[in-house]
Amino acid sequence: MKRVWQTYRTVLFCRFFANYFALILIPVIVASVLTHFFVVRLIERDAETLNNTVMRHFSEQIDDTFGALESNMVNMLSTASFKSVPRTSGDPAELTQRYESIHTLMQQMIKLDSEPLVYQSFLYFADEDLVIDGKTYNGKDEYFRERYPVKEADMPSYFGNFTGKKPMVFTKPHTVYERPPYTRDIVQAHENIAVLMSYPFNSGRPDVYLVVNLDLDKLRERLGMPEKWVMDTALVNSEGSALIASGSSELQRDAFAAMIGTMPEQELFLNDGRKALSYVKSRFNDGWYYVSMIDLPTLLKPARTIRMITLALLGMFIVVGGLVSYVLSRRLYNPIREIKTGLESQQLDDAPDLHGGNEFDMIKRFSRLLISKNKELAQTVNGMYPIVQEQFIVRVLFGEYRDSLSVGYYAKEISFHCNPVATATVLCIEIQFYASFADQLSETSKSFMLAELKENIRKLSPAMIWVCQTRSDQLACVLHHDENGHDDPAETADAIKQLLQQPYYKASIGIGKTVHSMAALHQSYKHAHSMLKYKSLHSGAEICSEQRAWKGRLSGDSFLSALEVNRILNMYKAGDSKSLLQSAFDLLDDGMRSHANARQVKNMAVDVLNTWTRAVESERNDFDISVYSEFFAAINRCVTWDELKQTFRDIHGVLFRTIEPSDRKRQFADILAYIQDHYNEELSIEYFAEQMNMSAGHFSRMFKEEVGEKYVEYIAKYRISKAKQFLLETDLKIDEIAERIGYWGRNSFIRNFRRYEGITPAKYRTMHQS
Repeated sequence: MKRVWQTYRTVLFCRFFANYFALILIPVIVASVLTHFFVVRLIERDAETLNNTVMRHFSEQIDDTFGALESNMVNMLSTASFKSVPRTSGDPAELTQRYESIHTLMQQMIKLDSEPLVYQSFLYFADEDLVIDGKTYNGKDEYFRERYPVKEADMPSYFGNFTGKKPMVFTKPHTVYERPPYTRDIVQAHENIAVLMSYPFNSGRPDVYLVVNLDLDKLRERLGMPEKWVMDTALVNSEGSALIASGSSELQRDAFAAMIGTMPEQELFLNDGRKALSYVKSRFNDGWYYVSMIDLPTLLKPARTIRMITLALLGMFIVVGGLVSYVLSRRLYNPIREIKTGLESQQLDDAPDLHGGNEFDMIKRFSRLLISKNKELAQTVNGMYPIVQEQFIVRVLFGEYRDSLSVGYYAKEISFHCNPVATATVLCIEIQFYASFADQLSETSKSFMLAELKENIRKLSPAMIWVCQTRSDQLACVLHHDENGHDDPAETADAIKQLLQQPYYKASIGIGKTVHSMAALHQSYKHAHSMLKYKSLHSGAEICSEQRAWKGRLSGDSFLSALEVNRILNMYKAGDSKSLLQSAFDLLDDGMRSHANARQVKNMAVDVLNTWTRAVESERNDFDISVYSEFFAAINRCVTWDELKQTFRDIHGVLFRTIEPSDRKRQFADILAYIQDHYNEELSIEYFAEQMNMSAGHFSRMFKEEVGEKYVEYIAKYRISKAKQFLLETDLKIDEIAERIGYWGRNSFIRNFRRYEGITPAKYRTMHQS
């Protein structure tokens, strides 16, 4: 009897386990397989994407560093004056000018040396025995012997760079010794890379070379990536040679060439079983590549973890299935009893007859309740159909569905009833808010206006008109024709026009051509949209057509003639700014009388503005490009003739304003006061020029006219006067005084003091204190 019971329990166990296997284990196995082949691969791709993102961000940072260095070098060479640096005939005035120029260049070199990666920079004069850096100037032999001693083995390749035009050239790495001047004791050795740029830029025989020596140790530190999976990062040229590497591993040229030839940018290239290569092309130099060596086990550690977890879960499900089958084989009816007990404990007000009956009846009634809840949810979803259907109409108008089969299929999917072969015409409505309301009305208010307008248009003929919003400022109306073809799109457009007579906006209606299928609606919409280019600048609603043309000018000719351009330029040269504005108004009035459309008038207005800016730029350089961009954008935003005229008044007031002499004197007085309060800070001439809407050159000329001396001279003299005050009234050291009055170093302060006072600061203090 016991053996029979055991056999029966075994049968029950096998049945339950078979059900468990079919219902749970098979999905778990399928899920495990899918996880292995899809989820794990997705994680691997995410890891590759993360590595690509890090590499791209890293390469952009390094490229930005090189780009900033290039900009600083170009700016330095562009603003520097080299004409008075070569040796003169010995005239004192010429010598003074030479020393002033050299001092100015040294100040600029000091500023360039402050860059994070710069070890030392200097100017190498090709035809002169002269080298200038931020601290001194010497002959070439003495400079490279004492100031910048290059390793003897590196000299031939290093000095071979000082020939021909150098737009921005990176030399090979070279070793530089650091030692006290005029000694042979080497304190330290640096491995540097030099960046050369010649001036004049386009000359094959340049006068001077700007040399910026980059500290390779700092560059390697910048090149290193903190991510754990990155073993090494290198800057590699197209031949596969590593220019700079942050780690100790060496990149093989064959591996890099194979990667470039077979793999696209940023994808992982397997170098061996545990390592991979990834590269990003430099935006700064087309011949450079940033290459990282990836530790694949570290990068793909999450994927391996998922695999192990998946296998562990699969094993756990098998064990749990066996235990559950064993328990169910002994307690067959316990789950049903537990479900019944749980349902009896539920208190549902909307289901009073849920309780009672056997277990099966109770579960069946509970299922009906779930179905009822599901229907309520379906009703909520049905409320979203109008939005989905309107979006479907938009996609048809944009030409995404161009055959009747696809139109009918997608319409059926969203329960949208339409005839794919019906005759229809599209009306395109453009809404442009007047300037007086555009800024006052919020986006929410504008959206409500458009929603109300759409509802009113539908009420004209609910069964014959579809309305949708194709853009934030455009609506499209699909007008369906009846079988007899009596519906006239022009009459419907007139009816809609009455709805568009609003004080807040101007509305333009374009009528498309009639098509004979839903799939061709995009052609009608395109034609209706093209009609909008014939809209006018009159307020109120209008129906656009091709009949409006500018009389008195050739068809399509909405630009100024050469005679009109010369007339405007002559007015500006004659100083008659009022006539400039009046001439623009005359052109606008001519366009209004000739019924020109908005596109023609705005083209003419843009041409007038172009002529004005050319006239202003011929004598002044006070405006930034962003100012001109805003002028053109303001013209494009104009909706009516009055708005366009007011825009020209505003632009005229900005471009041709005059600064009274009293205002200019007050502005320069404020600048002098600022210099006297902040003499110990960096005082950039570009800062003051921008404050007065001038170029740096124009500001410099105006400063000398108003103050009586050059901008640089005024600052230098004021700082020397403050230095004399510190020398006599305090016990501060020379270095402290130099720092307090805004000099970067002791030597430059002493040179300037001697230039203006004839003696050194220390001797000045001794003479006056004694």
